Amino acid sequence: MVETVTSLGIDELHTYWACECAPGSVAPLPQDVVKTLLAGLRLNVLETLRYLHQERPSYVQFEAWVWERNGGELTEVSLDRLRRALAGEAVGAEVGNLERVEGLTADDLAHWDEHGYVILRNAISPEAAGIAEMAVYDFLGMDRDDPESWYRESLGHSIWVPLLRHPVLAANRRAPRIHKAHAQLWGREDLWVTIDQVGFNPPERKNWPFPGPHLHWDATLAEPHCLELQGILYLADVDEDQGAFSCVPGFHRTLKQWLKSVPAGVNAQDHARRTLTMKPVAAKRGDMIIWHHLLPHGSSPNRAQRPRVVQYMSLRPTRFAYTEEWKS
Repeated sequence: MVETVTSLGIDELHTYWACECAPGSVAPLPQDVVKTLLAGLRLNVLETLRYLHQERPSYVQFEAWVWERNGGELTEVSLDRLRRALAGEAVGAEVGNLERVEGLTADDLAHWDEHGYVILRNAISPEAAGIAEMAVYDFLGMDRDDPESWYRESLGHSIWVPLLRHPVLAANRRAPRIHKAHAQLWGREDLWVTIDQVGFNPPERKNWPFPGPHLHWDATLAEPHCLELQGILYLADVDEDQGAFSCVPGFHRTLKQWLKSVPAGVNAQDHARRTLTMKPVAAKRGDMIIWHHLLPHGSSPNRAQRPRVVQYMSLRPTRFAYTEEWKS
């Protein structure tokens, strides 16, 4: 692997490319550095790994692909912030000064401490959420007002929608209130937002039963149990029976003790699905639910009359504590 850093000037990207295209040729980057690198370059993790593993590009080709993926969104200002952060320098919020931005209230923070999740009301405006909702329908080739169109093959039997890049989705990721709330929960402002997909969960019917995901963790259950946040932005009003995001409130505080009660030889996630009950969380168009990643959570069957339409995103600081061992 003799190619050198070119147009982006980010050494860590070259290391990441070498690790994925020629495993063992260089020492791998820490997991938190990889997440910051990809988020800072506006790259989706799975999309990037698929490209590298299937295409086996040269580094020059990989950099060209990074530029192409972004469609001009990468600026020298954003690249400089990323370079400085990766070098260990202190950087501020991506969206500017958060001091006067309204975030979570004292009551919100108390709810977070007790339950492990919080609803950020009006994370984005209802108007912005409605525009993003229509972008999802357009991507899927569906009519918001025609229920028969909600089950087209463009969706498949899944609630996941691989729409990653759209101007309105990008604008939502830069919403100051979202960055402020996450800064409050992390206790720092050097945050990087993930490029995640959107979701479309239509009402159940005979030929379209709810496909999941059911109760699960996206996190390792190995100790030490570290902080990480996950989030879902409602692009339309969602009632409790409308496929709402669901979780087991407060479980982040009892997880360690609960794991000791799991019978030997039994998978913890399977045991949780049999023994725990999730609470659906209703919220309004433009609200965001942020939860501790150690809460067992999932979607729920939609037994209402309208689809649940959402945008996923997470924000993390440049460096953060994590557990390398994976245990499910």
